[in-house]
Amino acid sequence: MKKILIALFCLPLLAFAAGGGVHLDKWQGSVADKAALQNGAKLFVNYCLNCHNASFLRYKNLLDLGFTEQQVKEELMTTSDKIGDLMQVAARHDEQKLWFGAMPPDLTIVVRARGEAGAAGAGADWLYTYLRSFYRDADRPTGWNNVAFDNVGMPNPLWQLQGQQILNPESHKLELAVPGQLSQADFDKAASDLVSFMVWMGEPQQEYRRKLGWFVLAFLVLLFGVTYALKKEYWKDIH
Repeated sequence: MKKILIALFCLPLLAFAAGGGVHLDKWQGSVADKAALQNGAKLFVNYCLNCHNASFLRYKNLLDLGFTEQQVKEELMTTSDKIGDLMQVAARHDEQKLWFGAMPPDLTIVVRARGEAGAAGAGADWLYTYLRSFYRDADRPTGWNNVAFDNVGMPNPLWQLQGQQILNPESHKLELAVPGQLSQADFDKAASDLVSFMVWMGEPQQEYRRKLGWFVLAFLVLLFGVTYALKKEYWKDIH
């Protein structure tokens, strides 16, 4: 019975299926917002890391988000006591496969994989839409379904925050039937923060790479100017 309950609440988040032409809401977050990234990291640890690995990331990488080492150890390290360890769940792979029928996917690069798989819209837009599109469905084994991922195998991991939505059979729109701990606006912000963190952990150095790219382009422009002036000076007597 215990294994059945665990399976119901920790089935794979994503199977990378096509979005089916569903309209994707635009993710408005940013990996430059440290406060959003910190909140997203806390949400990820509390609601995702119970079943899904982020095994390409180490806890010490969270220091780059502005956390102190003490904060990481006290608030974020739920599966290890060493800050240099990978962010992996405690359950073994063979146990997860036995309980769920398949291993829950690693989420480290889920946003990049989703965006590069040819699905409509960016990976961040799809994930943002997905996290906010769960609704109650009595015909599903878990009691949940998702507009962005029809017949999803996983229940809503954020239902306590969001509440419980239903799908209006006439308008085919989602309606909030049971309120959650957060208002709609606050939940949308929480979902955006979680997506921000998942975008960041797919490439933790992406902001540095972008800034470095501008410096490189500026240097190349300057070098071109110097080179062109040198070329004119060298060939002026010939032309």
